[in-house]
Amino acid sequence: MSEPVSPREAHARRRLAEDEARLDGSPGSRLDGTYVGDRSAGRRTHQTMGAVFAEFWRHPSPYLLTTCLAAAITGRLLSGPGSWWELAIPLGLVAILPVVEWVVHVFILHWRPRRLGPLTVDPLLARKHRAHHADPRAIPLVFIPWQAQLWLAPAWTALAWLVTPTTAAMFTLLTAVYAIKSAYEWTHYLLHSDYRPKSAWYRKVWRNHRLHHYKSEHYWFTVTSAGTADRLFGTAPDPSTVPTSPTVQRLHDLSL
Repeated sequence: MSEPVSPREAHARRRLAEDEARLDGSPGSRLDGTYVGDRSAGRRTHQTMGAVFAEFWRHPSPYLLTTCLAAAITGRLLSGPGSWWELAIPLGLVAILPVVEWVVHVFILHWRPRRLGPLTVDPLLARKHRAHHADPRAIPLVFIPWQAQLWLAPAWTALAWLVTPTTAAMFTLLTAVYAIKSAYEWTHYLLHSDYRPKSAWYRKVWRNHRLHHYKSEHYWFTVTSAGTADRLFGTAPDPSTVPTSPTVQRLHDLSL
């Protein structure tokens, strides 16, 4: 005789099953044009890539990232020919991206508020990420906060100036950083949009991120790849062995 399933576990299983049904276009998964359990009733569930792309540009983050990327490319072109070893900069950044995503996700985005004397240390990025977990379907919460980007831009510029030996290399680094950040922003947005994954690679990435949001916030931290760094750090378990977390949509809720 099978053990009874808790309401929380049943909800998580139903939500993940609905998402899987979206992949296959299962006709039984829809009700009046929306999916059973979908918190955004009335919202389109199978948007075209064109519609998703248009929605992407209705938010400030893509414009800020594109402006920084264009400035970096312009600076690189004006700084003249560089050295062949500059190719190692973008290649190296792409190679370590899964690990960087994992570290940022675990230690910055999932930062637990801490008391420091009379002050509570609770950065904007962490606060916004908690709101994102509370409502993964809210598209404005998907993006890197524009307030953070205003200080990240000069911070990245200062760091690039400090760690590179030439002006050309500095702009190569900045170009690579903002190209990668733009790709991350698009991928994360697409994962939370109503675009149905078609490629096998994207389905793996899509499922990996769904598990993080609807199964357990303690696992599956990578975003642009299907658990590469998660396998490295032991946070990619068999989903069937992981109980649904009571705080997956209420990060650091100590009342439970």
